Amino acid sequence: MFDWIFSFFHLFLLLSIAAYALYSLFQGNIFRFGLIAFLLVVYYFLVLHKAVRKEMRRRREHKDR
Repeated sequence: MFDWIFSFFHLFLLLSIAAYALYSLFQGNIFRFGLIAFLLVVYYFLVLHKAVRKEMRRRREHKDR
């Protein structure tokens, strides 16, 4: 149960930050947009990428059965 809450919290937080980055871009603050986008990419590779690849592998193996 806690995993679902954690997952949805992270999803909401990431979408909110991405929306704020787009808002900054449309306001003309290109530096803020670039910084937020860069940090989101860094966060993905440092924290989420390993788990995403693991889940993709698990689903692929489950599909092959």
